[in-house]
Amino acid sequence: MISPQIIIVFIALYFAFLFLVSHITSRKADNASFFIGNRRSPWYIVSIGMIGASISGVTFISVPGWVVDSNFSYMAMVFGFVFGYAFIAEVLLPMFYRLELTSIYTYLDVRFGPASYKTGSAFFLLSRTIGSAFRLYLTTKVLQIVVFDALHVPFWVTVTGFVALIWFYTRKGGIKTVIWTDTFQAIIMLTTVVTTFVMISKAMDFSFGEAVKAIRGNEMSRMFFFDDIRDKRYFIKQFISGMVITVTMTGLDQGMMQKNLSCRSIKDAKKNIYLYGSMFVPINLLFLSLGVMLVMYASKIGFAIPASRDDLFPLIVTQGGLGTFVSLLFITGLTAAAYSSSDSCLTALTTSFTFDILGAGNKDAGTLSRTRQWSHIMFALILIGVIMIFRQLNNPSIISSIYTVAGYTYGPLLGLYTFGFFTHRKVIDRAVPYIAVVSPVITFLLNLMAKKYLGGYQVAYEFLLINGIITFMGLLLFSRRASK
Repeated sequence: MISPQIIIVFIALYFAFLFLVSHITSRKADNASFFIGNRRSPWYIVSIGMIGASISGVTFISVPGWVVDSNFSYMAMVFGFVFGYAFIAEVLLPMFYRLELTSIYTYLDVRFGPASYKTGSAFFLLSRTIGSAFRLYLTTKVLQIVVFDALHVPFWVTVTGFVALIWFYTRKGGIKTVIWTDTFQAIIMLTTVVTTFVMISKAMDFSFGEAVKAIRGNEMSRMFFFDDIRDKRYFIKQFISGMVITVTMTGLDQGMMQKNLSCRSIKDAKKNIYLYGSMFVPINLLFLSLGVMLVMYASKIGFAIPASRDDLFPLIVTQGGLGTFVSLLFITGLTAAAYSSSDSCLTALTTSFTFDILGAGNKDAGTLSRTRQWSHIMFALILIGVIMIFRQLNNPSIISSIYTVAGYTYGPLLGLYTFGFFTHRKVIDRAVPYIAVVSPVITFLLNLMAKKYLGGYQVAYEFLLINGIITFMGLLLFSRRASK
C-alpha cells in the first residue's frame, strides 16, 4: 500500500504548479479577465480545457465501472453529444456573440423580461451548485479513504482545504486562469487513463492489438440496444438524451459557455466547439474500454467486483498490484478531475450571481470587483456546506444522481431558450417562475407513473426533454402573439 505521506507530496507538487499558472495568468488581471478572459483566449487551449472540465471526477471514476451493468450503451449518448455540439456551434454561439454577453442568461431578460431572467439564472445556480458539489464529493471521498483517513484528518477538514485551494488560485484571474489550469489538468487525466490501460494490458500479457480484440470479444462491449424500448439502454432513447443533455448542460450552462465567450471571435469559438465535441467519442470509448480491462484483470487476479461500481477503478488501481507509479498517477489524475470542473464552476457561479442576481454588471469597476470577491467567497462556503450534506446522505450512485438532478433543474432552461429561439410570442413574464417550478414536478410524477403503468418502462435521461417540453407548453399557454 502506498504511503499517504508520499501521496501528499505529489498532491502538493501538483498544486504548486497550479499556483504558478495562476500567478502568471492573473498578473494585471481585472474584472474583464475574471469574467471573460478579456476575450483573448486561444481557441485550441479553451478546447482542451473544456475536455478536462467535462470529464470531471464523475467520468473519471464512474464510467469505467458502468460497463458492468450497462455495457457500452453509454456510447449512444456520446454519439448524441456530437450532434448537440453542432447545434451549440451553429445556433447558440452566434446569438451569444451577437449580443456580446458576459452571462448567457442576460438573453432571457432581452427576450422575455426580468422575472424570466432571474428564474433562468436561479435554476442554473441551483443546478451547478448541486452538480459540482456531487462531483467534488465523489473525488474527495476517494482521496479521504486512500490518504487522509490514515492520517486521521477529518473529512470536513479535507473538503474545506480543497475548496479553499480552488478559491485561492481562481480568486484573481478567474476564467483566464481556469482556461490554462484546466488544459493542464485535462492532459494529466488523459495521461492517467492511457497509462493505466497500458499497464493493465502489460499485466495481462496483451499487446495493444490483443487488448483491443479481447475488449471487442467481451460481452460487456455491446453498444447497440434495440431490443426493448422500455430498457433504459435503448439506443434511440440514449441518443436523443445525449443531444438534449449537451445542448442544455453545455450550451445553456454559464460555466461551459463562459470559456467559449472568452475566445477572440465567433469563428474561433466554433472551431473550439467542433474540436472539443469530436474528441468525446474516442475519449469515452477509451474510458469504457478501460472498464472492460479492469473487470478482466480483476477476474484474473481473483479481485471481487465491488458492489458500488464507482469503486472499481480506484480499488483495482490502488490495491490490485499494479505498482506505486500507477497508484500515484491515479491519485494525481483524480485530483485533476476534481479540480478541472470545480474551478470553472466556482468562477461561473460567481459570474452569474454577480451579474444576474445582484445586477452588479452596470456598477463602477470598484463596486463590481468587491461584489465579485464576496460572491466568490460565498459560493466557496456553499460548496463546502453542500458536500457535507452529501456526506451525511451517502448517495451510492453519484453519476445517476447528477444527471437526475440536472434533468429536473435544467429542463426549464431548455424550455425557456427553445421557446425564445423558435417562437416570436410574448410571454407573460411574471408567470415564468411558476411554470419553471411546476414543470419539474409534473415531470417527476410522469416518471413515477411510467414505471408503474407502462410495463416496467425505465426512464433514462429523456425526462430532461420531457421537462423542457412541459415548460415550453406552459410558456405557450401563458403567452400572446407579439405585435409587429
